Amino acid sequence: MFSFLTSLLPTSYFLPRWLTLDTNPLDGFLQGLVGACGTSVLVSLLRVHFLLEETWRAKEGGSSPAARLRTGQSGLPGLFRFSLVASVLAVVGSRVAALVVLEFSLRAVSGLVTAGQEPKTFLQQLLLQSQFSVGCALTCSLHFLHEGAAQRWLCLLLAAALSWFLSRQATKLLHHVSALYDLHSSQGYCGVCIGLLTSGGSLLPLLARAVSITFFVAVLAAVSIINQQFLSATEALRFWTPLTICYTLLVVYMQEEQHRLPGSQHLLNTVVVRLGGLMVLMLTVGRWADVLHISLCFLGEASCLIPTMDLLDAASSENGEEFCVDKDHRRRPQRRHK
Repeated sequence: MFSFLTSLLPTSYFLPRWLTLDTNPLDGFLQGLVGACGTSVLVSLLRVHFLLEETWRAKEGGSSPAARLRTGQSGLPGLFRFSLVASVLAVVGSRVAALVVLEFSLRAVSGLVTAGQEPKTFLQQLLLQSQFSVGCALTCSLHFLHEGAAQRWLCLLLAAALSWFLSRQATKLLHHVSALYDLHSSQGYCGVCIGLLTSGGSLLPLLARAVSITFFVAVLAAVSIINQQFLSATEALRFWTPLTICYTLLVVYMQEEQHRLPGSQHLLNTVVVRLGGLMVLMLTVGRWADVLHISLCFLGEASCLIPTMDLLDAASSENGEEFCVDKDHRRRPQRRHK
């Protein structure tokens, strides 16, 4: 039935080859939905982390939380942003998604090696920058893992349902923490808030490990997807050589710019530089479809980063305090010694 329905959609008989999708529209929609849900889970948990840090810091200072952080977009704006991210991820081909994954992985590894700032601050900024790349990693991995499956749409439907459930649970947790954490943690009768009070400091490392596993699987899938496009080793070498040189130079340039520009401005410039470099590279060794999909990636990155500018500013203005949990389950600040 689904084959009959998709056969009625425009194909290469009506559209140029570079304008047609590289996957079934239903599969692309489900993959985009999974990627958008993964991005939503990451952002919600990051907001929970920053809200906890702000609350703990205010309590140690003897004042009430300043409420500088928003609880995220809800209602129609939040639905529009989620739909936009899902649509971009559904339209962007697996080839460009694989390139975005490889580029971000290279930049993350080089940043970890040459980071000149506190590890916690760098990790927060890296996770915030990875929002759209996480969506690309999920769609890329799903495309690779379900390629050739007999009931691919059913597997993707189950993955989308699970992702939607996790996204809703993460959103509910964020609203609960933003509204009731201060009261419940002091009264001690909410299991969720007590759990966050005692082990909330491990939320950021847990997110980092989950994102690392996601990108590890996605990198393997990305290399396989890109190599499928080449008929010989010579053709693959002609593609990988300029790609590696280009992104090595971009990584060096962005590391130098990091010390000259403010935190949030540097993060936004990084997105423009890396996607612009990828577009220029695709104009020389890629296809027109790749250029079109990279243009859509600009829209996807903007729809992820602009609503989280408050988190970018909070991560950039980190004052160097770390919190530890003592045996009485109280958060005590520890100053880093530079």
